[in-house]
Amino acid sequence: MIAVDNLSVRFGGAQRPVHVVREVGFSLAAGGAIGIVGESGCGKSTVLRCIAGLETGWTGSIRIDGEPVAARRTLAQMRRLQMVFQDPYGSLHPRHRIARALTEPLAAMNIPLAPAGVTDALTQVGLPATFADRFPHQLSGGQRQRVAIARALMLAPPVLLLDEPTSALDVSVQAEILNLLSDLREQRGLTYIFVSHDLAVVAHMCDRILVMQDGVFVEDIGSDELRAHQVRHPYTELLLENSLL
Repeated sequence: MIAVDNLSVRFGGAQRPVHVVREVGFSLAAGGAIGIVGESGCGKSTVLRCIAGLETGWTGSIRIDGEPVAARRTLAQMRRLQMVFQDPYGSLHPRHRIARALTEPLAAMNIPLAPAGVTDALTQVGLPATFADRFPHQLSGGQRQRVAIARALMLAPPVLLLDEPTSALDVSVQAEILNLLSDLREQRGLTYIFVSHDLAVVAHMCDRILVMQDGVFVEDIGSDELRAHQVRHPYTELLLENSLL
């Protein structure tokens, strides 16, 4: 479903470029889940943004469902991938009701809304239909993130890109959102790329984990190996020492 090869990203001018991502690559089968972990600034979110089409200044190769994609995407290509962002307080327009937030992806793609589309979208993420008429400030952080997940699923994409979707939430709410994402993946056969700095989260959510340091992947490890602390790279060992895994 996803194949990335020799992906590189440089920021800044030609005189002093900053090499944020350095010729990284991985592949992910349909229905799989892969995690990218590392400290803030290591380049993991930049990789996700390149795959999503939000970052255009990259070189290398990205293939989605076998089709090569360029920095500029077609509508059909954009429908295959949707993203859930880190901050549920910033990813929803504060002056738009929840119904409008959910229907916006369909409007952007010129797709008609089914009669029960908004109600079904809210129900699948565990929210009542009455929330359609509310504004984001009337919802809790966990409820907002459920809306963000529902919005990402409105186009029925096969791939969800998850950029630390629980890090801005209370600990008591994080498990609810992670369980929801696990259930949705199983029910809909979704493919996940999950970016996080939390090893325990990615070990729970993902089959494989890519450990990123200074723009490169230093280790590719299975979740069972990670939980058993059978790691090889010193940086992964350091992350484990500072985690709850």
